[in-house]
Amino acid sequence: QLRQQLAVAAILIFLSTLGHLEMLGFSPIPGFSNIWFHYGLATVALLVPGRPILIDGWKGLRHNAPNMNTLVGLGVLTAYLTSSAALWFPQWGWDCFFDEPVMLLGFVLLGRALETRARNRASAALRALMNLQPQTVRWVANPEDLTEGKIVNLPAAQVRVGEWLQVLPGEKMPVDGEVISGATTVDESMLTGEPMPVTKHTGDNVTAGTLNQSGAIVVRALRTGKDTTLAQIVKLVREAQTRKAPVQQFADTVAGYFTYAMMTVAALTFGFWFFIGTHLWPETLAAAREFPMMGQVHAALPHHYSPLLLSLKLCIDVLVVACPCALGLATPTAILVGTGIGANQGLLIRGGDVLEAVRSLDTAIFDKTGTLTTGKPTVTDCHAIASRTGDELLQLAASVERGTQHPLATAIVQQAQANQLSLLPTREFQTQPGLGVSGIVAPTDGEPFPVLVGNRGWLEAAGIAIDPTVQPHSETFAKAGKTVVYVAVSGKNIGAIAIGDRLREGAKSTVNRLQNMGLEVMLLTGDRIEAARAIADAVGIAPENVLAEVRPAGKAQAIATLQDRGRNVAAIGDGINDAPALAQADVGISLHGGTDVAVETAGIVLMRDRLEDIIQSIRLGRATFGKIRQNLFWAFAYNSLGIPIAAGLLLPKFGILLNPAAAAAMMALSSVTVVSNSLLLQAQFPTPTQPQSLKNRVRSTQATSESVM
Repeated sequence: QLRQQLAVAAILIFLSTLGHLEMLGFSPIPGFSNIWFHYGLATVALLVPGRPILIDGWKGLRHNAPNMNTLVGLGVLTAYLTSSAALWFPQWGWDCFFDEPVMLLGFVLLGRALETRARNRASAALRALMNLQPQTVRWVANPEDLTEGKIVNLPAAQVRVGEWLQVLPGEKMPVDGEVISGATTVDESMLTGEPMPVTKHTGDNVTAGTLNQSGAIVVRALRTGKDTTLAQIVKLVREAQTRKAPVQQFADTVAGYFTYAMMTVAALTFGFWFFIGTHLWPETLAAAREFPMMGQVHAALPHHYSPLLLSLKLCIDVLVVACPCALGLATPTAILVGTGIGANQGLLIRGGDVLEAVRSLDTAIFDKTGTLTTGKPTVTDCHAIASRTGDELLQLAASVERGTQHPLATAIVQQAQANQLSLLPTREFQTQPGLGVSGIVAPTDGEPFPVLVGNRGWLEAAGIAIDPTVQPHSETFAKAGKTVVYVAVSGKNIGAIAIGDRLREGAKSTVNRLQNMGLEVMLLTGDRIEAARAIADAVGIAPENVLAEVRPAGKAQAIATLQDRGRNVAAIGDGINDAPALAQADVGISLHGGTDVAVETAGIVLMRDRLEDIIQSIRLGRATFGKIRQNLFWAFAYNSLGIPIAAGLLLPKFGILLNPAAAAAMMALSSVTVVSNSLLLQAQFPTPTQPQSLKNRVRSTQATSESVM
């Protein structure tokens, strides 16, 4: 349906453009110069694609609540009826301009298609969130007896609070619940943004949609269905996305007042000339000359009018001139040019409401994990006792850790491979969820020995004390927000490895440039306060602007609180946990490498893996909205100039009438002015030289958005 609407809009705009070219004096185009063709096209346009607009506009007028459809309907009907009268009564000497209602309907349909596209994207984001929750569960009759006959597969919708469910490794939590049996590690990054998995034991809570990683557990349902944390996130996103854009509210308000104003002016024009004007200046009935059209010299010849015909003609002229063609072009043309420039520069800007919000931003709030940082745990430091080296420490740890798929283990193994360290033969792997791993390392040139790798609790459980020379370094690592992994050989601690989340390239410079643009920069994360402050200090964010350990609903609430204080907020994130914040913010900015939900929720998407593009997106947004304001100025300036002339301002002294065809030419000229002004935006943002892969990536993302619809 969307593609059909776009196709209809394109055909109407194309055919009406051909009509304008001929009207402006260009050579007739064979097959398109027949007036009956344009009459038929206008009739079909009003009866088929224009019918819903006319009906809605009439309903608004009937209920004393006119909107943009009322204004559009008034303009297209006046133009169509006047042209039809000119066609059927040629003795009146009027000109036909059937292309005007066709062009106006074409651009209105184009705007509606863009609006539908945005709604489809919002729906896709909500569907992606809902798909995080499993559709079926393993219902357990007795958590003490997990034999095959005691476990039943049920639809998730049938689960009730208090019932027991089994969740196996690799599965997502179906409900918000409490662990009553087993131990595991859970990936909660979709909620907290924390890349490190969280250990869950008996008595700990788990959240629907989070990923069970390492152990089979039984949970007791605490919240199900619409009461789960995931469902609340969906609700927050839906509420934020369905808010009406301020620019649309403004357009509807202006359209209502403008409609009444034009109807009033047209009525006053008729009354003035019929009862007063033709009596004050009777010579105007015989000496009136219509404003000449290009290529239509006969339009300058004098006509003789009766008071009724002259008054009616002036009334119709006012309504035709008021047809908001340029007003309808002002926003969509600037948006199309701006979004096209953005796509060429690796930016995706959703629409006019985003552009309006960008111009007044004064606060930028960053997520931490995956936004300011890479979102992937990596080894940052290795400290070994005097008799050992850092590479030896890393080699032993990686040899044991390769027996598990824990993210910390993966980081250690990858760092050993990056250092080109060969892993030693290891056997008898043992893993304790949330604590660590152990194994027997058997070098080819020596005796086997046991190695333990894990947290402090893992070593203490084995009766191993932390070496005094390692202790101060491990405390430093912890204060910096890093995860500390200890290594012990044959019952003795030989060192510690720090694992953290590294800053993205350009993070510090991006924060500094935003601050130089006058924006206050803040950090909002679900991660620990130590990790958050360490990252904030590294990029130059003040400590008082750091909010840590905040859940998704809390993120949206924190932004709403700032908005209540009059702040205009941009939220920058990449994860599912950021979706409510991105939707709540005045402008949501998502990294292209982020989750589908974050990308579809955000108003601006960075197609490249570069934080610096945030600066360019704000510059482009401000410049594009600036063009919209300029276009609106020209559109209203046209009406301010054309309406007095149409009402007969030049008739008493100069004997000049603005005939409907001349009004159509002015509308075409105003439209060209608006389009040309929008195209000037390209000079401010020249297309950079990009690798072909990036262009393909942009096309791929656009194609994906289309396929969602």
